[in-house]
Amino acid sequence: SFRPSTPPSAEHWLGTDRQGKDIISVLVIGTPQTLRIGIIAGTVGIVIGTLLAFIAGYFGGFVDSTIRFVVDTLQTIPILIVLVAIAIAIPGDMTVEMMALIVAMLAWLGPTRVLRSQVLVMRQQKYVELARLTGMSDLEIIIKEMIPNLMPYIVANFVLAVAGAILASIGIEALGLGPFEANTLGMTIYWNIFYASLLNGWWWWWAPPIIIIVTLFVGLFLVTRGLDEWANPRLRKRV
Repeated sequence: SFRPSTPPSAEHWLGTDRQGKDIISVLVIGTPQTLRIGIIAGTVGIVIGTLLAFIAGYFGGFVDSTIRFVVDTLQTIPILIVLVAIAIAIPGDMTVEMMALIVAMLAWLGPTRVLRSQVLVMRQQKYVELARLTGMSDLEIIIKEMIPNLMPYIVANFVLAVAGAILASIGIEALGLGPFEANTLGMTIYWNIFYASLLNGWWWWWAPPIIIIVTLFVGLFLVTRGLDEWANPRLRKRV
Protein backbone atom coordinates (compact mmCIF):
# COMPACT_ATOMS: atom_id res chain seq x y z
CA SER A 1 0.00 0.00 0.00
CA PHE A 2 1.25 3.46 -0.88
CA ARG A 3 0.81 6.62 1.17
CA PRO A 4 2.29 10.11 1.19
CA SER A 5 5.85 10.35 2.46
CA THR A 6 5.61 11.54 6.05
CA PRO A 7 8.07 14.12 7.45
CA PRO A 8 10.46 13.51 10.34
CA SER A 9 8.84 12.87 13.71
CA ALA A 10 9.69 11.50 17.14
CA GLU A 11 8.81 8.01 15.91
CA HIS A 12 10.57 8.26 12.51
CA TRP A 13 13.55 10.62 12.78
CA LEU A 14 13.95 10.94 9.01
CA GLY A 15 10.33 10.29 8.14
CA THR A 16 8.98 7.53 5.92
CA ASP A 17 8.83 6.92 2.19
CA ARG A 18 5.77 6.27 -0.01
CA GLN A 19 5.80 2.59 0.99
CA GLY A 20 5.71 3.43 4.66
CA LYS A 21 9.31 2.34 5.27
CA ASP A 22 11.35 4.17 7.90
CA ILE A 23 14.03 6.05 5.95
CA ILE A 24 16.73 5.52 8.59
CA SER A 25 16.10 1.76 8.44
CA VAL A 26 16.27 1.83 4.65
CA LEU A 27 19.62 3.64 4.72
CA VAL A 28 21.06 1.39 7.45
CA ILE A 29 20.19 -1.67 5.36
CA GLY A 30 20.90 -0.17 1.94
CA THR A 31 24.32 1.40 2.54
CA PRO A 32 26.07 -1.95 3.29
CA GLN A 33 24.32 -3.47 0.25
CA THR A 34 25.73 -0.72 -1.98
CA LEU A 35 29.18 -1.18 -0.43
CA ARG A 36 28.88 -4.92 -1.07
CA ILE A 37 28.26 -4.28 -4.75
CA GLY A 38 31.32 -2.03 -4.88
CA ILE A 39 33.59 -4.43 -2.99
CA ILE A 40 32.58 -7.50 -5.02
CA ALA A 41 32.92 -5.67 -8.34
CA GLY A 42 36.16 -3.97 -7.23
CA THR A 43 37.67 -7.28 -6.13
CA VAL A 44 36.82 -8.99 -9.41
CA GLY A 45 38.09 -5.99 -11.36
CA ILE A 46 41.40 -5.68 -9.52
CA VAL A 47 42.12 -9.44 -9.70
CA ILE A 48 41.49 -9.58 -13.46
CA GLY A 49 43.21 -6.23 -14.01
CA THR A 50 46.34 -7.23 -12.08
CA LEU A 51 46.56 -10.55 -13.91
CA LEU A 52 46.20 -8.92 -17.33
CA ALA A 53 48.62 -6.13 -16.37
CA PHE A 54 51.39 -8.61 -15.55
CA ILE A 55 50.70 -10.72 -18.62
CA ALA A 56 50.84 -7.65 -20.86
CA GLY A 57 53.52 -5.60 -19.10
CA TYR A 58 55.95 -8.33 -18.10
CA PHE A 59 55.84 -10.67 -21.08
CA GLY A 60 55.04 -8.08 -23.78
CA GLY A 61 54.83 -9.06 -27.42
CA PHE A 62 51.64 -9.94 -29.25
CA VAL A 63 49.71 -10.60 -26.04
CA ASP A 64 50.58 -7.12 -24.76
CA SER A 65 49.45 -5.52 -28.02
CA THR A 66 46.18 -7.49 -27.95
CA ILE A 67 45.34 -6.64 -24.33
CA ARG A 68 46.23 -2.98 -24.85
CA PHE A 69 44.07 -2.82 -27.99
CA VAL A 70 41.08 -4.40 -26.21
CA VAL A 71 41.42 -2.05 -23.20
CA ASP A 72 41.84 1.07 -25.34
CA THR A 73 38.88 0.09 -27.53
CA LEU A 74 36.52 -0.64 -24.65
CA GLN A 75 37.48 2.57 -22.85
CA THR A 76 36.28 4.62 -25.84
CA ILE A 77 32.76 3.24 -25.31
CA PRO A 78 30.57 4.86 -22.60
CA ILE A 79 30.76 2.25 -19.86
CA LEU A 80 27.37 3.08 -18.34
CA ILE A 81 25.62 2.49 -21.68
CA VAL A 82 27.24 -0.94 -21.98
CA LEU A 83 26.31 -1.87 -18.42
CA VAL A 84 22.73 -0.68 -18.93
CA ALA A 85 22.45 -2.85 -22.05
CA ILE A 86 23.78 -5.85 -20.11
CA ALA A 87 21.38 -5.19 -17.21
CA ILE A 88 18.42 -4.99 -19.63
CA ALA A 89 19.43 -8.33 -21.17
CA ILE A 90 19.44 -10.13 -17.80
CA PRO A 91 16.18 -12.10 -17.42
CA GLY A 92 14.32 -12.43 -14.14
CA ASP A 93 14.63 -10.50 -10.91
CA MET A 94 17.92 -8.75 -10.23
CA THR A 95 19.84 -9.43 -7.02
CA VAL A 96 22.61 -7.48 -5.30
CA GLU A 97 25.16 -10.14 -6.31
CA MET A 98 24.00 -10.06 -9.94
CA MET A 99 24.30 -6.29 -9.97
CA ALA A 100 27.85 -6.57 -8.61
CA LEU A 101 28.84 -9.06 -11.32
CA ILE A 102 27.32 -6.88 -14.05
CA VAL A 103 29.36 -3.89 -12.89
CA ALA A 104 32.46 -6.12 -12.55
CA MET A 105 32.32 -6.99 -16.25
CA LEU A 106 34.14 -3.75 -17.08
CA ALA A 107 35.70 -2.92 -13.70
CA TRP A 108 39.05 -4.38 -14.81
CA LEU A 109 39.70 -1.83 -17.57
CA GLY A 110 41.14 0.94 -15.37
CA PRO A 111 43.34 -1.31 -13.19
CA THR A 112 44.69 -3.10 -16.26
CA ARG A 113 45.83 0.11 -17.93
CA VAL A 114 47.31 1.76 -14.81
CA LEU A 115 49.04 -1.33 -13.41
CA ARG A 116 50.42 -2.33 -16.82
CA SER A 117 52.33 0.96 -17.01
CA GLN A 118 53.76 0.32 -13.53
CA VAL A 119 54.80 -3.21 -14.50
CA LEU A 120 56.57 -1.88 -17.61
CA VAL A 121 58.65 0.44 -15.43
CA MET A 122 59.25 -2.14 -12.72
CA ARG A 123 60.37 -4.76 -15.23
CA GLN A 124 63.44 -2.63 -16.03
CA GLN A 125 64.51 -2.18 -12.40
CA LYS A 126 67.85 -3.58 -11.31
CA TYR A 127 66.43 -5.83 -8.59
CA VAL A 128 64.30 -7.60 -11.23
CA GLU A 129 67.34 -8.08 -13.47
CA LEU A 130 69.30 -9.37 -10.48
CA ALA A 131 66.51 -11.84 -9.69
CA ARG A 132 66.72 -13.15 -13.25
CA LEU A 133 70.49 -13.61 -12.93
CA THR A 134 70.01 -15.65 -9.75
CA GLY A 135 67.92 -18.14 -11.70
CA MET A 136 64.46 -17.21 -10.43
CA SER A 137 61.61 -18.09 -12.78
CA ASP A 138 59.29 -15.42 -14.20
CA LEU A 139 56.49 -16.52 -11.86
CA GLU A 140 58.79 -16.31 -8.83
CA ILE A 141 59.98 -12.84 -9.85
CA ILE A 142 56.39 -11.64 -10.22
CA ILE A 143 55.17 -13.11 -6.93
CA LYS A 144 58.22 -12.53 -4.72
CA GLU A 145 59.72 -9.34 -6.14
CA MET A 146 57.22 -7.34 -8.16
CA ILE A 147 53.83 -7.81 -6.48
CA PRO A 148 55.07 -6.72 -3.00
CA ASN A 149 56.51 -3.52 -4.52
CA LEU A 150 53.37 -2.97 -6.57
CA MET A 151 51.00 -3.54 -3.64
CA PRO A 152 50.40 0.17 -2.82
CA TYR A 153 49.31 0.75 -6.43
CA ILE A 154 47.15 -2.39 -6.40
CA VAL A 155 45.39 -1.31 -3.20
CA ALA A 156 44.92 2.24 -4.50
CA ASN A 157 43.41 0.94 -7.73
CA PHE A 158 41.19 -1.40 -5.75
CA VAL A 159 39.73 1.58 -3.87
CA LEU A 160 39.21 3.43 -7.17
CA ALA A 161 37.57 0.32 -8.65
CA VAL A 162 35.21 0.12 -5.65
CA ALA A 163 34.29 3.80 -6.05
CA GLY A 164 33.73 3.37 -9.79
CA ALA A 165 31.60 0.26 -9.22
CA ILE A 166 29.44 2.05 -6.65
CA LEU A 167 28.94 4.98 -9.02
CA ALA A 168 28.07 2.67 -11.92
CA SER A 169 25.63 0.64 -9.82
CA ILE A 170 23.89 3.79 -8.59
CA GLY A 171 23.56 4.99 -12.19
CA ILE A 172 22.06 1.68 -13.35
CA GLU A 173 19.72 1.42 -10.37
CA ALA A 174 18.55 5.01 -10.74
CA LEU A 175 17.25 4.02 -14.18
CA GLY A 176 15.13 1.27 -12.62
CA LEU A 177 17.33 -1.66 -13.67
CA GLY A 178 18.52 -2.69 -10.23
CA PRO A 179 17.35 -5.16 -7.57
CA PHE A 180 13.82 -4.00 -6.70
CA GLU A 181 13.70 -6.12 -3.56
CA ALA A 182 16.85 -4.46 -2.18
CA ASN A 183 17.16 -1.11 -0.44
CA THR A 184 20.45 -0.02 -2.00
CA LEU A 185 21.26 3.66 -2.27
CA GLY A 186 20.73 3.50 -6.02
CA MET A 187 17.24 1.99 -5.66
CA THR A 188 16.41 4.61 -3.03
CA ILE A 189 17.33 7.27 -5.60
CA TYR A 190 15.16 5.47 -8.18
CA TRP A 191 12.09 5.51 -5.92
CA ASN A 192 12.69 9.19 -5.25
CA ILE A 193 12.68 9.82 -9.00
CA PHE A 194 9.66 7.55 -9.53
CA TYR A 195 7.54 9.39 -6.96
CA ALA A 196 8.96 12.85 -7.75
CA SER A 197 10.01 13.49 -4.16
CA LEU A 198 11.98 16.59 -5.18
CA LEU A 199 8.93 18.20 -6.80
CA ASN A 200 6.76 17.24 -3.85
CA GLY A 201 9.18 18.77 -1.38
CA TRP A 202 9.95 15.54 0.46
CA TRP A 203 13.50 16.58 1.29
CA TRP A 204 13.76 14.09 4.15
CA TRP A 205 13.52 11.28 1.58
CA TRP A 206 15.98 12.42 -1.11
CA ALA A 207 18.55 14.38 0.93
CA PRO A 208 19.87 11.61 3.30
CA PRO A 209 20.88 9.10 0.56
CA ILE A 210 22.63 11.86 -1.38
CA ILE A 211 24.53 12.91 1.76
CA ILE A 212 25.59 9.31 2.37
CA ILE A 213 26.71 8.89 -1.26
CA VAL A 214 28.79 12.09 -1.10
CA THR A 215 30.28 10.99 2.24
CA LEU A 216 31.21 7.60 0.79
CA PHE A 217 33.01 9.13 -2.17
CA VAL A 218 34.82 11.70 -0.03
CA GLY A 219 35.97 8.90 2.27
CA LEU A 220 37.18 6.76 -0.64
CA PHE A 221 38.95 9.79 -2.14
CA LEU A 222 40.79 10.43 1.14
CA VAL A 223 41.81 6.76 1.28
CA THR A 224 43.28 6.96 -2.22
CA ARG A 225 45.18 10.14 -1.28
CA GLY A 226 46.67 8.36 1.71
CA LEU A 227 47.63 5.39 -0.45
CA ASP A 228 49.23 7.74 -2.99
CA GLU A 229 51.43 9.16 -0.24
CA TRP A 230 52.30 5.63 0.85
CA ALA A 231 53.24 4.61 -2.69
CA ASN A 232 55.07 7.84 -3.55
CA PRO A 233 57.44 9.10 -0.82
CA ARG A 234 57.73 12.49 -2.56
CA LEU A 235 54.09 13.18 -1.65
CA ARG A 236 54.62 12.55 2.04
CA LYS A 237 54.44 15.62 4.24
CA ARG A 238 57.55 16.54 6.12
CA VAL A 239 57.24 16.27 9.86
